[in-house]
Amino acid sequence: MKYAIKNGMRCLSCDSLSGKTPILMGSRIYDGNYWVIEHAYPVRLKGWLVIVLKRHAEALHELTKEEFEELAALQEKVTKTLFAVLGVEKEYSLCLAEGNYFHHIHFHQIGIPKNLPDKYKGPKVFGLMHEKPIAEKEIIAFCRKLQKIIAENIVSNK
Repeated sequence: MKYAIKNGMRCLSCDSLSGKTPILMGSRIYDGNYWVIEHAYPVRLKGWLVIVLKRHAEALHELTKEEFEELAALQEKVTKTLFAVLGVEKEYSLCLAEGNYFHHIHFHQIGIPKNLPDKYKGPKVFGLMHEKPIAEKEIIAFCRKLQKIIAENIVSNK
């Protein structure tokens, strides 16, 4: 995979996709035609998934029709799966792609629990990336569970 460089900084999303520096080994939930789904890490919230475009692009207008179609299907499956598995109150879907080392289209699909403190609601949810993270083995076990559910749902609904 070719690494994207912006303002002298490597793209950590490209590094992760290539396997050079994965988000968390064993956290890949789905590998589609244009997108992969992984669990964010380190994070204090189980169900914080990231849908990452397989090729480097920095703006939504750069996506193809096929990429948008697969993305929509994945967002639907992820949202419904997080609700079914975690009983979340709602889901956030965010695409910013402007952080240092992350100028790469990716969507945070975050299952928001019913008891989430107000100090983490809305964009403040990113504060959970600075809290003590859930143990890696717990996230990996959760990802394995989601792998089966999402793969079955995507295959059965094609």
